[in-house]
Amino acid sequence: MEIRKASAGDMPAISKLISEYPDELMQDHLPPAEAFFVATENEEVVGCCALEIYSRRLAEVRSLAVRKDFQHKGIAKQLIQTCVTLAKENDVYELFCITGNPDFFQKRGFGSFKKEKYALIKIL
Repeated sequence: MEIRKASAGDMPAISKLISEYPDELMQDHLPPAEAFFVATENEEVVGCCALEIYSRRLAEVRSLAVRKDFQHKGIAKQLIQTCVTLAKENDVYELFCITGNPDFFQKRGFGSFKKEKYALIKIL
């Protein structure tokens, strides 16, 4: 398994992977290809995650997906770590994510901000 920066040619595979999780992941307004990392097995995309850098202060880890038959192999953990590394390289000092699986992200060092428990979002 290899993790690499995504290219524009990976976007159909990324979109297909994200579409496997319609209730968990936003299907519209995906980040551009250059924001994504992909996990590949035999040159096939089996996982993805994006890092959207908003400012030097803040970036978002988003659109994390791993194909169901490749889950529980540490791929998501590696994708997140790759995003964290890139954020550090860009001197970003705060990362956030919006997730339905907070335990997974808490195990990777994410926590609530000033004891906040919920991120509220309004989609227009």
